[in-house]
Amino acid sequence: MGKKEKPDFYRYIALLDYEKDGVHVTFPDLPGCVTYGATEAEAVEEARDVLALHLWGMEEDEEIPPTPSTIRELAAAHKLKENETFFLVDAFMPAIREKMAKRFVKKTLSIPAWLNAQAENYGINFSQTLQKALKQELNIAQQ
Repeated sequence: MGKKEKPDFYRYIALLDYEKDGVHVTFPDLPGCVTYGATEAEAVEEARDVLALHLWGMEEDEEIPPTPSTIRELAAAHKLKENETFFLVDAFMPAIREKMAKRFVKKTLSIPAWLNAQAENYGINFSQTLQKALKQELNIAQQ
């Protein structure tokens, strides 16, 4: 059985909570998906980023994101206070998937001191050398 195709777009409703210290953002359908902005514009931008990263993480963990609630459903379940409002947030996943696939991760490794000294004397770029060696070991074409 093949893997289910991942959607290009997700759309969830965020709750903006205007406080003295800025605008707090939560996603009622996605516990743990929260962010903050000093201004409304910053909070909206952060909401887009955190939603995309949260959903990417779910995809990576092979979790199925919940079906988004409608505004009507959320309004019935959450009586808005004066300082709160709902906001619809889209996440375009192909862009975040590509960005995350191309990101670099920092690795800590150990090599003998004599080898380190010799490589430094020759001006070896450790990151490039490790990448080349891993590609060779994994039979991945050099890019």
